[in-house]
Amino acid sequence: MTSQPTLSETGSGHTNPEGHGSGLQAGLKNRHLSMIAIGGVIGAGLFVGSSSAIATAGPGILLSYALVGTLVVLVMRMLGEMSAANPTSGSFSAHADRALGGWAGFSIGWLYWFFWVVVLAVEATAGAKILSGWVPAVPQWGWALIVMVVLTATNLASVGSYGEFEFWFAGIKVVAIAAFIVVGGLAVFGALPGAHSDKAGLGNLTDHGGFLPHGPGAILTGVLLVVFSFMGSEIATLAAGESEDPQRAVTKSTNSIIWRIGVFYLGSVFVVVALLPWNDKAITEKGSYVAALDSLGIPHAGQIMNFIVLTSVLSCLNSGLYTASRMAFSLGERGDAPKAFARTTRRGVPMAAIVSSVVFGFVAVFFNYRFPDSVFLFLVNSSGAVALFVWLVICFSQLRMRKIIQREAPEKLVVKMWLYPYLTWAAAALIVFVFGYMLTDTEHDGRETVLLSLLVAAIVLVISFVKQRLGSGRTAVAAPAAEEEEKDKVATG
Repeated sequence: MTSQPTLSETGSGHTNPEGHGSGLQAGLKNRHLSMIAIGGVIGAGLFVGSSSAIATAGPGILLSYALVGTLVVLVMRMLGEMSAANPTSGSFSAHADRALGGWAGFSIGWLYWFFWVVVLAVEATAGAKILSGWVPAVPQWGWALIVMVVLTATNLASVGSYGEFEFWFAGIKVVAIAAFIVVGGLAVFGALPGAHSDKAGLGNLTDHGGFLPHGPGAILTGVLLVVFSFMGSEIATLAAGESEDPQRAVTKSTNSIIWRIGVFYLGSVFVVVALLPWNDKAITEKGSYVAALDSLGIPHAGQIMNFIVLTSVLSCLNSGLYTASRMAFSLGERGDAPKAFARTTRRGVPMAAIVSSVVFGFVAVFFNYRFPDSVFLFLVNSSGAVALFVWLVICFSQLRMRKIIQREAPEKLVVKMWLYPYLTWAAAALIVFVFGYMLTDTEHDGRETVLLSLLVAAIVLVISFVKQRLGSGRTAVAAPAAEEEEKDKVATG
């Protein structure tokens, strides 16, 4: 069995005779990883998608966010356990390869790549719309092109340049959300100087039809609307493989996920529903955060939020391109993608993996402008349930990997899933339940999203099994302890 190279082997920065780098390099600093972990949970979906969720579930949307947040915490704990034991650029795809088999690593890796390259098109279009509003002389497609080219150049330069850009993008998001929570919180309790909002107050949580104005079922409907805004929490575990101390980075990001979700999601949404009645028309017309700021009389609230949303969009684009390329790199290493994807430049950058990802992103941007209601809508819907696929695979991978690690390298269990295996099974059951509930949802396209995503997943699975049947040479991924054991055998002859 040929084991997957570890970072110490592949990230040394030495070059081979062909002039290629010898693998990914440890170019991300601790401050980069910290901000990537914090900012990873704050997507543009939080700013843009929360308004429809609040209008659908009322103040009870807090329970929807809490439910999904709890699920994400559990899943990230499982992923943290596996990634701390064996940090790798392939993250959950590589773990699935080890625990469940090559078909699982292949399928979930390509589905995840597909998700992020579609996201590239969505976010590039969203960013272009904001920028063209500020500078109308440049058409929307021109701004989309400029944004994609700039961030592609950033990712091609070095992993350090990606980390630096993401550090500042994420920093702006974090500061903005923190300021919103503080200012809004003071206004809710009447302690904000100069603010005279006649709508703010804790009474908004119960005074307008109750805490659950549309009944308990609205909580689950809210779950469908907010679940996908949490995608991105796992980016820190992929990036950790290119940090100076991968195990420490994974452990730190895993342990901090609870307060990150609690503060940024629950905290900010609580402020919104406490500042304004949930059925205030301004929430859907202006967006929840803009409406909240306007209610406090803060001037230029719309433009302030546009800047913050643009920053989130650029952050998502930057991380999306990085994440897609690293997944493609890992697939290339394992023989599940063209070998060129696993080659790196002298700076440790997987150029072919980045270029191929951004090319697909450009094609998707074209479809968004040329065929928005057909081809592009299919791409978006068919990738919509990938987050749930990823989380479910993480659950089943962890059930197997815990036994492997305990048997072969128990000292690597520095992060442990709570109440194993009961909470793991509970999380998996909840994910399956969400899938089932989505199939009953026709109002918010839940059924179409699941069915199209299952169709794409089935196609990828068929390709995986055909590839295995043809016997194409792929690099098997060894279990963590097996890697060390194989090295010992080689060293002792």
